[in-house]
Amino acid sequence: MKDEQHCEMCGRENVCNDHHLIPKKNHSKKRFKRLFSKKEMNETILVCKEDCHRAIHRIIPDHKQLGLLYNTLEKLLSHPEIEKYVSWIQKQTKKSKF
Repeated sequence: MKDEQHCEMCGRENVCNDHHLIPKKNHSKKRFKRLFSKKEMNETILVCKEDCHRAIHRIIPDHKQLGLLYNTLEKLLSHPEIEKYVSWIQKQTKKSKF
């Protein structure tokens, strides 16, 4: 598959894109501006475009919670449902359709 990279969540080679650890919707909010630097707000991880990225937002749909509690790869991977998902997806051989 063209333009494949290694996902930082599952480690599989797949078509990936950036996931903002602090969602862009939070960047203009006073609370986030006070708590995080511009550099911190722009930090991203490379994740499977279809599989892992969608799973993050399905499992943790609240952008504020995502930005406040799961703003590093380590914190994200410590979420029980994300941890369970990653364990499952790593066993899958079929890549997403993208």
